[in-house]
Amino acid sequence: MHSSNSDSHTQAWKAKIRSYQNPSARKSIGQLLNTLLPYAALWYLIYFFWHISILIVIPLVFLCAAFQVRIFSLFHDCCHCSFFKSEKANEIVGTILGILVFTPYHHWRWEHSIHHRSAGNLDKRGIGDLWTWTVREYLSSPWWKKLLYRILRHPLFLFGLSPLGLFLVKYRFASKKSGKKEHLSVLITNMGILVMGIVLSLLFGWQTYILIQLSVAFLAAAAGIWLFYVQHQFEEVYWEKSEKWDYKSVALQGSSYYKLPKLLEWFTASIGYHHVHHLSPRIPNYLLSQCHKNLPLFEKVTTLTLPSSLKTINLQLWDEESKKMVNFKFLKTLSLSKQ
Repeated sequence: MHSSNSDSHTQAWKAKIRSYQNPSARKSIGQLLNTLLPYAALWYLIYFFWHISILIVIPLVFLCAAFQVRIFSLFHDCCHCSFFKSEKANEIVGTILGILVFTPYHHWRWEHSIHHRSAGNLDKRGIGDLWTWTVREYLSSPWWKKLLYRILRHPLFLFGLSPLGLFLVKYRFASKKSGKKEHLSVLITNMGILVMGIVLSLLFGWQTYILIQLSVAFLAAAAGIWLFYVQHQFEEVYWEKSEKWDYKSVALQGSSYYKLPKLLEWFTASIGYHHVHHLSPRIPNYLLSQCHKNLPLFEKVTTLTLPSSLKTINLQLWDEESKKMVNFKFLKTLSLSKQ
């Protein structure tokens, strides 16, 4: 009887989830217009004020970067085929948006699909995720690997050095594990970026273009990495071995609800409802909040706010004993307890 009730409950929430997997072409086109038009206007305004007032340029660059974060979020929807009903429409729009955010559509889609299938799985780390070690793995590693791990997990590297390296360098090359379609998408995106760079250099001057592009891209990429980080690196996040790994559990326990102010929620296209997204990637961004509010299933998910999310910066290792993310200081406590 218990198994029957559980199965019916599962079917019930799955049916409700499916009811939100219905993208609207009108809403999606509206989002493209209210994102790309201001983004283009901001580029012109930054160029116009570039030699007039740095005090005006700086806030414009930050605002432009916020719109680039939104562009990436819409690109992300295309990669999940949740922006339009037509897969071809998602591919065309996603490829164009990918050029604007320096990310190849099919390659990133392939890599990101691996993330969705393996998030929270200790046996399947390494593609589309943030390098995370367990306490046991760290303690058993040689000193140079420990040092490298500490460097790569340091906030200055994660949010200072890696953003441009990831989007401007790493994404210019295809993974050897990817297929022909993914390799081709990298080539198409690189060609698109080259054409975009030439055209904008002719319009603005190459030095001005590079300075504006690097400034906007860095801020947007750093914000994007932060969003990805905070959605999967909180204290009580879900990690399990393959034999215990569960798709529903990793969505509800391994993805946070990042409760952002309404303005930031708009700029991030509701990606803060990451728990909903991981349970059902086919839900378009503009239906995520509605789904979250209407399903009791999401009442107990981990909720982070801007202030509370800052505490996650100090979490670097997964402790299999306590089932929690811990910091490097935890290792001292561990060594003292064994004395």
